[in-house]
Amino acid sequence: MLVLENINKKWDEFQLIDLNLEIKNGEFFVVLGPSGAGKTLLIEVIAGIHYPDSGRILFNKRDITYLPPEKRKIGFVFQDYALFPHKRVWQNIEYGLNIRKIPLREKLEQIERMMKQIGILNIAKRYPDTLSGGEQQRVALARALIVKPNLFLLDEPLSALDHNMRLKLREEILNIQREMKITTVYVTHDRIEAITLADRIAIMNEGKVIQVGTPHEIFRSPKNEFVAQFTGFENIFEGVSKYEPITKLSLIDCGDFEIQAATSKVGKVKACVRPEDVAISLNAPKSSVRNMLQGKILAFQDQGPVVKVKIGIGNENEISALITHQSFIDLNLNLNSVVIVGFKAAAIQVF
Repeated sequence: MLVLENINKKWDEFQLIDLNLEIKNGEFFVVLGPSGAGKTLLIEVIAGIHYPDSGRILFNKRDITYLPPEKRKIGFVFQDYALFPHKRVWQNIEYGLNIRKIPLREKLEQIERMMKQIGILNIAKRYPDTLSGGEQQRVALARALIVKPNLFLLDEPLSALDHNMRLKLREEILNIQREMKITTVYVTHDRIEAITLADRIAIMNEGKVIQVGTPHEIFRSPKNEFVAQFTGFENIFEGVSKYEPITKLSLIDCGDFEIQAATSKVGKVKACVRPEDVAISLNAPKSSVRNMLQGKILAFQDQGPVVKVKIGIGNENEISALITHQSFIDLNLNLNSVVIVGFKAAAIQVF
């Protein structure tokens, strides 16, 4: 297990503040947050590139806080790949083995085996500047994995790639991690990457860990408004909540409208709903859905398989909904169309 205890670090404009984390052996752990949150600084402290100002780092109960990077048996994939431009592909992969003084024959066998596994044997003699972004990324992965690391660190490794290549390599990274059963810490600002890859996720902001949990816990039960907004709860309403013991729900007065939520919180609250949890219909459907509100379409944006629709509710409130492209066509929606929006009481998160 990787344990970070009360880590504090100030470096340029970035910082880590009283940071505590526990990452299980064999876990795919994703650190998710906006730019400037301290994600890269965190992973570099784990790697030993920076030492913390205070606190300690334990790996399998061994204190590695001030251990040099080369003695931590860590594989690191940098955001810009950091390949040696004057070395061929196989020589880049060889680098970590040279540090460990592996015998020549064994070293060459390991390099060939790794290139086959990653699918880059055919480019072994090429230089990095002749490779595509996807090929460079595979070389970086091979170089990090060739040393058989106990801990695998990746700093936004797919951010520079096109969409299709990101999808392909995301799947390959997950397959490699599962096959090799390596404890992995993966930094990203992309919530789709996080929810696709992670066993657990840590949300970071301004040098602090805000929430840790499974993808379902993070994306369905955020602990505060920042996590809700960052993970896609675009609809946030202020109101006053009153608990109703008979229904075991709370009625939230948002001014222009009231909604029911599965919460016992009372007083001033913020109620949040994800766009994908909002349904649109032309007439009030026969349904057990507690919340149905009438509104007018203000705007819509075609996003390929889905359409984002913005609906005005009352005088000042707006609700965003995501519906399938086919549903948008079937409903024959246009600007100023009057519609009914519906969402379940359980879909609302209340803070």
